[in-house]
Amino acid sequence: MIEKCREVFEQKFGKGGEIRQYFSPGRVNLIGEHTDYNGGHVFPCALTIGTYGIARKRTDRKLRLYSMNFENTGMVETSLDEIKPGADSLWTRYVKGVIWAFGQKGKEIGTGFDFLCLGTIPNGSGLSSSASLEVLTGTILKDLYGFEESMADVALYSQLAENRYVGVNCGIMDQFAIAMGKKDHAVFLDTATLEYEYAPVRLSGAKIVIGNTNKKRGLGDSKYNERRAECEEALREIQAVKPVASLGDLTGEEFEAVSPAIASPVRRKRARHAVYENQRTIRAVKALQENDLAEFGRLMNESHVSLRDDYEVTGMELDTLVEAAWQQPGVIGARMTGAGFGGCTVNIVKDEDIDGFISAVGKAYREKIGYDADFYVVEIGDGPRVI
Repeated sequence: MIEKCREVFEQKFGKGGEIRQYFSPGRVNLIGEHTDYNGGHVFPCALTIGTYGIARKRTDRKLRLYSMNFENTGMVETSLDEIKPGADSLWTRYVKGVIWAFGQKGKEIGTGFDFLCLGTIPNGSGLSSSASLEVLTGTILKDLYGFEESMADVALYSQLAENRYVGVNCGIMDQFAIAMGKKDHAVFLDTATLEYEYAPVRLSGAKIVIGNTNKKRGLGDSKYNERRAECEEALREIQAVKPVASLGDLTGEEFEAVSPAIASPVRRKRARHAVYENQRTIRAVKALQENDLAEFGRLMNESHVSLRDDYEVTGMELDTLVEAAWQQPGVIGARMTGAGFGGCTVNIVKDEDIDGFISAVGKAYREKIGYDADFYVVEIGDGPRVI
């Protein structure tokens, strides 16, 4: 893959100079959805699919950017002097946003660079192709310009780019999971404190299967910001009767005691999901540490029901994939993953049942939705790196 990228880079930008090669993974969240901006825990892992990048430093302030995923857009030429929030609707906004975020932290780059990327993550699938590109850009800036930021810093700068340059009010999970990825481990992250630990994912005779609805979605045009605002208002109402910093501070029992303070039944449902999903995530990681894969799967299923009924972010496509998965032999757990409203499901399926699972769930989906879903058997990989 990287050889193909280098070949196209030299066709587009010419040979010569020091050409550097990079990879940044995608991510899937095993459990803990819509908790990252509510002060709760998440449990994502980096994948072996992701975004390849080739870069070469320039001597002027020009940026030349090309994506093999958007060949029709062609090469985008701009300069470091033209980077400002809200000025770009192309894929390049994720690259420019990270350059801008580094600058906001006092890490200005004096010269531009030529850049080519190729993503193996389906765009709009909910496997964080945008965060993968952001963290890739941060990795390139560190390498080309000698910045000594930690990878946790790169994650935070990438989130800043997404929030204030791209305009999506996302939490830290996607960028952190990618920047801090570790092979065969998931990251148990407290999003309120950024304290984290790696937990080995031992699936013993099972694998992670991603189901892609092929219904495109983007955080910016979804109801993501609306859900976040509903939770923030619910938190303010709770804070009037109980001093808590976030919904993630509450146990289920504490929430039930204070929930009458939330005036709207809809906001009450949103907050209930945030609180109970956080508790589910804590219990799920404990179950995995105790090699209780059946309990982990049961909590995944519970998570989807809450996302469907309380948070209302699933929709017909995701529900069809998950509900068909629940009917199949060898399925330990299945749920939507990511922001919702399309995108992907994550399933843990026993090895001997994977082929039958893909066939049966794919058939059920096509019959109900009218077009095909795609399936990927994935492995948990490391974080970003220079190749």
